[in-house]
Amino acid sequence: MDDAATPPPAPRLPSKKNRPPLWARFIEKLLQPWIEIKREPVVPPFNLDRPVCYVIENYGLSNALILDRACREAGLPSPLAALPGDPLGRKRAYVALSRRRAGLIGRPKNRNHSDALSRLLMAHRLYPDQDVQLVPVSIFVGRAPTRQSGWFSVLFSENWALVGRFRRLLAILLNGRDTLVQFSPGVRVWEILGEDLPHERQVRKVSRVLRGHFRRIKTAVIGPDLSTRRLLVDRVLDAEPVRKAITDQARRDSTEYLEAWKKAHGFAWEIAADYSNPVVRSASFALTGFWNRIYGGVDVNHLDALKQVAPGHEVIYVPSHRSHMDYLLLSYLLYSRGIVPPHIVAGINLNMPVIGPILRRGGAFFIRRSIKGNALYAAVLGEYVAQLVGEGFSLEYFIEGGRSRTGRLLAPKGGMIVMTIKAFLRAPRRPVVFQPVYIGYEKLIEGKSYLDELTGQPKEKETIWALIKAGAGILRQHYGKVAVNFGEPIFLDKVLEKHAPDWRERNADPDDKPTWINPAVEDIAQQIQVNINRAADVNPVNLLALALLSTPKHAMSEADLLAQLALSKKLLAALPYSDRVTVTPMEPAEIVAYGEKIGVLTRTVHPLGDVISVEGETAVLQSYFRNNVLHLFAAASWVALCFQNNRRMSRAGLLRLGRTIYPFVQEELFLPWDQDGFADRLGATVDLFVAEGLLSVASDEEGGIISRGPGQTDEVYRLRAISHSLQQAFERYFIAITTLVKNGPRTLSSGELETLCQLTAQRLSLLYAPAAPEFFDKSLFRGFIMKLREMKLVWICPDGKLDFDEQLTTWEKDAKVVLGRELRHTIAKLSPEAMSRMTGSQPAMRAGAAPAREAAKD
Repeated sequence: MDDAATPPPAPRLPSKKNRPPLWARFIEKLLQPWIEIKREPVVPPFNLDRPVCYVIENYGLSNALILDRACREAGLPSPLAALPGDPLGRKRAYVALSRRRAGLIGRPKNRNHSDALSRLLMAHRLYPDQDVQLVPVSIFVGRAPTRQSGWFSVLFSENWALVGRFRRLLAILLNGRDTLVQFSPGVRVWEILGEDLPHERQVRKVSRVLRGHFRRIKTAVIGPDLSTRRLLVDRVLDAEPVRKAITDQARRDSTEYLEAWKKAHGFAWEIAADYSNPVVRSASFALTGFWNRIYGGVDVNHLDALKQVAPGHEVIYVPSHRSHMDYLLLSYLLYSRGIVPPHIVAGINLNMPVIGPILRRGGAFFIRRSIKGNALYAAVLGEYVAQLVGEGFSLEYFIEGGRSRTGRLLAPKGGMIVMTIKAFLRAPRRPVVFQPVYIGYEKLIEGKSYLDELTGQPKEKETIWALIKAGAGILRQHYGKVAVNFGEPIFLDKVLEKHAPDWRERNADPDDKPTWINPAVEDIAQQIQVNINRAADVNPVNLLALALLSTPKHAMSEADLLAQLALSKKLLAALPYSDRVTVTPMEPAEIVAYGEKIGVLTRTVHPLGDVISVEGETAVLQSYFRNNVLHLFAAASWVALCFQNNRRMSRAGLLRLGRTIYPFVQEELFLPWDQDGFADRLGATVDLFVAEGLLSVASDEEGGIISRGPGQTDEVYRLRAISHSLQQAFERYFIAITTLVKNGPRTLSSGELETLCQLTAQRLSLLYAPAAPEFFDKSLFRGFIMKLREMKLVWICPDGKLDFDEQLTTWEKDAKVVLGRELRHTIAKLSPEAMSRMTGSQPAMRAGAAPAREAAKD
């Protein structure tokens, strides 16, 4: 072997203490009062079995000193001390990818500065006994202002611009107490050198990979590198689909191209957000005090799982929509916890004077409620969304379309999902993940307006004056606590592979709408709603509403209420719905005390025992909070309902009826199981009820005869309270089936059946018990009838009438399990002639559906 080819042994340097030089320790001491460091993760994700060389994106004395302090606080080797055994004798254990040079005041100049990295890689080539690991470290000064922060500090937040020494000094003085140091897993240099590449090419490749890593981390923390609104609008108008739409519009209008272009420009300018970091930080500062004033706290759960997914992904936040606070709260929480807030799809009705520009600079972009028939607007909006997705902006939109006035999730609308999929197919640069978010309140800021709408009053139009007036009232009240739970994410590429395995090989045509896209959109929308419900939070108000609304006068003795709360918590703990569902840790007595404290409950002192109730408008609004968590008690409610009008029932019969009814309740409540899974859930619920003494096993025949106690025992009382939560939903299904069967095949059209069912439900609520507005919501009956058609249980004849066979007749016989004798008797009297008389003589009854229809509008 040629001796000249053998690398010389690495020289051994004198041993030095692992501590920074004296001058660095002196400067760190001066800056110590101004800097407070948060490390992520708290335990750095690398070990110390080999020497560590830290990698930072930009050189700067402040970055080096911040890194050194973070390492000392974590018990890690100092970056300002020499690497042990370094053959090059370098005095530092870190490298920077670039260096910024500038005077005290002036524009910084940036130049590549990877010489230190180059020398480190070369040292490993020349001295094989070297084995250093590179640890990328991201440093951010100024993330979320506190209540004590000055307004001036928001101007010096972390951003993508390269800044000079003077601005960096101001940023440290103003925002240094909010410094984030994020360590990434270490990588051995020998793993990098595994490829046989020339040295210069190897250095360029490693530098490029590291810059990409820092860019991903920075994008996740402070958001993408933002272009101005004007440049983004220009890119939208210059895109081929929009140019084609402009040409088509000019032809339709018989005008010049320039006139159509101006119209498209107006649309784009109306839509586009104008994101501003200073405005976002200012809003964060202002909202901190606002939340502390009106809420008793905000609980955030499962955010760590999102932080693991977000880097490298295009995140689409899809929250439940129950209040105007939803988008403000979610953006604030993300920003304050180190995640860039998303661009938010907002209705054009919110583009008010003063408020609109602030929302726009906070990331909101405004769309019209309806774009049907406006091809040019649709093209501009679609291209704008495509530009956002292509550039890596996170988005947020509400697939329900508007705020829920009933507390349930609304049927999803797929328009924005379609745009997202098309944008991704055009430029699949970053994988897309949909992030469901459940937002739960104990009191609603819009509670009074929801109550007015549900009682028939028209929805008030949003104006700046109405907002100012409402704001003054909001600040005088307290709204309890809020929970924000992040559900299980949904990865778009997995859904596409399921519906179109060859999607990667297809050429994405903006005008093309493949046959598989609608099933894919429906699949995603359904999964989103299911995963929102699987991340529900059960707060004290939810449990109180479930219990108290089960009684005719919305009142219980304190002892009964405590027992019912304990049973509800036992059901949630013994049969968990999902590992992401959170439940209040309060004990029943604490829940009652809390309800009194926030003004939900009224206590009537009585010698035989206090009575707890909800009264007046508060009682009506409690149905909203009960509906938030109805899905969690679907199985328990069905089992209890089977024994509402029956003393005994076979286990097999109970499970058979459960399987029969499940597709409809699944559609309405977005439940996660298939029919077999629901049957297993029912079986486990029966076993729990037996263990709790609410039911008993009377016989082993046919899989067991289950029975309940007689009369008005405590056990029967508990079962009735459990069944009440979904009793009206199950009754609604059998009202439709019984009404259809009693009138016979080929007698009623879909519209006639909807109307007759709605009027029947209204009449039943007048005769027997007050019902929640959704009990006679015509849209819910329409959805049930559509599901019957989807399952081929009914079908439409050429004359428009509904036909069915014996299978539906068998279902009608099962109605006696759910419907009491009085209800069956009332339904049996109804006929098409009765419907004609009712609809002709009682227009007010038709108007009664208005509150329910309005509940689906925002």
